[in-house]
Amino acid sequence: MNRKVLLIYTGGTIGMEKDYETGSLVPFDFSTIFKRIPEMNLLECEVSVHPFENPVDSSDMGPQEWRMIADWIYKNYDNFDGFLILHGTDTMSYTASALSFMLKNLGKPVILTGSQLPIGDLRTDAKENLLTSLYYASLYENDEAVIKEVAVYFEYKLLRGNRSLKYSAEFFDAYQSPNYPILGQSGVHLNVDKNVLWKPKGQFELDNYLNENILFCRIFPGMNFESLLEIKTAEAIILQVFGSGTIFNNEKTQNVLQELRNRGVEVVVISQCISGGISFGKYSNSNIFTKIGAISGKDMTAESAITKAMHILNNPKYDRSFSELFIENISGEITEEF
Repeated sequence: MNRKVLLIYTGGTIGMEKDYETGSLVPFDFSTIFKRIPEMNLLECEVSVHPFENPVDSSDMGPQEWRMIADWIYKNYDNFDGFLILHGTDTMSYTASALSFMLKNLGKPVILTGSQLPIGDLRTDAKENLLTSLYYASLYENDEAVIKEVAVYFEYKLLRGNRSLKYSAEFFDAYQSPNYPILGQSGVHLNVDKNVLWKPKGQFELDNYLNENILFCRIFPGMNFESLLEIKTAEAIILQVFGSGTIFNNEKTQNVLQELRNRGVEVVVISQCISGGISFGKYSNSNIFTKIGAISGKDMTAESAITKAMHILNNPKYDRSFSELFIENISGEITEEF
């Protein structure tokens, strides 16, 4: 039986072609994708294409577009066996992370991919990424989906979406998952490591709540830390700090953090290091976070921490506190034993 896959084109380099008059990249008519990649007709799956009416550059993607994608998947969930989202590479990990929280208990694959070069380019990486992503989006065994989560496929690797990050603007191998094993790898055979796949804990449901009153701040030596107090709209602040959780050890820093907490602002701490995570108490300069009741983001990526905070902050569907929810492993975004 041929599986049915819904391909959602949002925008990005993968759907671009060069305008030879201006030299700029412009979106092409995505309804012609089967002519541009005739190999798609050879796949053992039926592909339906749903392009955004107005393709969006990945730098313009945000909560509104995430809701659009999530809503479209929810409305078409029973009609398709898998979903493939074509997306610009710059913010793909943000979208993948957001969707992993909004699309709860997926029983089917939702794969995101893109490319560093346009489909029409002679050396493009778009064709392999697209074709192999379709394989993963239609991968079933014994009438059951093998992948039941949001994942990113790029340059032969399948990664958990909320563990992925873009580390290169130049290389085809542009994505990493530094704190979690890869889910699968494409070579002569299409491999999947079933031991590391996410297992849903209930029935599929959509929760597209997102709160945008989140502030992200990467600290740096010599910064004016008091400037954080000038931002009155933030309900949660994610601090990306040094190493395993250190920050300036002075009275001013503690006063600023305490003032934020007195206002009711949630303070989440994640690491600037790509690999590893937060460990309060390892160094004395991390004890300040324990004193003011900050939340450890453990080994989460910045993309995942930001979108998770957006999703759980004052979400009426949850009956527990922000701090309790943030340290819970909702969809595989955090290492529980870290």
